[in-house]
Amino acid sequence: MFPKLSDIHAAIPRLAGTAHRTPVLTNSTLDALAGATLFFKCENFQKGGAYKFRGALNAVRQLTDEQARHGVVTHSSGNHATCLALAARQRGIPAYIVVPSTSPAIKQRAILAYGGRLTLCEPNLATRQAEADRIQRTTGAVFIHPYDDPTVIAGQATVAVEMLEQTPGLDALVAPVSGGGLLSGLCLVANALAPNTEVWGVEPALADDACRSLREGRLLTNSNTATIADGLRASLSERTFTIIQRHARGIITVTEEQIVAAMRLVWERMKLVVEPSGVVPLAAVLAAPEKFRSKRVGIILTGGNVDLDKLPWQ
Repeated sequence: MFPKLSDIHAAIPRLAGTAHRTPVLTNSTLDALAGATLFFKCENFQKGGAYKFRGALNAVRQLTDEQARHGVVTHSSGNHATCLALAARQRGIPAYIVVPSTSPAIKQRAILAYGGRLTLCEPNLATRQAEADRIQRTTGAVFIHPYDDPTVIAGQATVAVEMLEQTPGLDALVAPVSGGGLLSGLCLVANALAPNTEVWGVEPALADDACRSLREGRLLTNSNTATIADGLRASLSERTFTIIQRHARGIITVTEEQIVAAMRLVWERMKLVVEPSGVVPLAAVLAAPEKFRSKRVGIILTGGNVDLDKLPWQ
């Protein structure tokens, strides 16, 4: 089941008044470096520090009272977990959160601050899912998948609706891809509302399952995810892969060095706190200028949850 455009439009009033309508910023220095006109959608200003709040809130608000009574449970590398804990707190229900032990301390602290009941696990998908399944059996909580859920995808897709309203006439939309919830949402919106706007996904070369999956025409996973972009270590699902395969222009991979350089540029030139996962679209535009030269390019800065004690240039 894929979300329809009507599901995405229905999510907009559901989120209104709680989720932020985040600003779009520009920077002439970065335009000159890219040889393009760049528009930065600042989801680092979103509640919970990431666009993931949109999907989490949309999912939580659609639960019936009977479903919500026992709370929600998820597994996540950090941002979905943080945002689900916040969305659950606003509804007054428990949130059981499973995160890898390697997730940044700032994200673990945020989960606890929002009232999430935190469980740490080994940093692999099988263990994450097994822990979430165990908690679900014990508590009766509703499982909210971080990306393989139509209500979550519909919530994330509201980013694209806003972006197209704020900056009409975009030639391209560029966003990170991990599990694919955001990118598939962008694809659905652009295909329906702006078919001339290309949608590009970006991922670290050290976690390049989406790129390999599109190239080979079948769903592949990551065996190694030792990237600084901790929010981009998940693999696509069948649902998100199918949407991206149908509608995305392609997937660009970037190196760790390119990610760090882009992060530093955003901090220094735009004065924005954006995490490594959030800057990979800029890294791609700078690394592959031939794809974007002289175009109007929308860049989704997906989150700003950075461990200030472990900045990559320190």
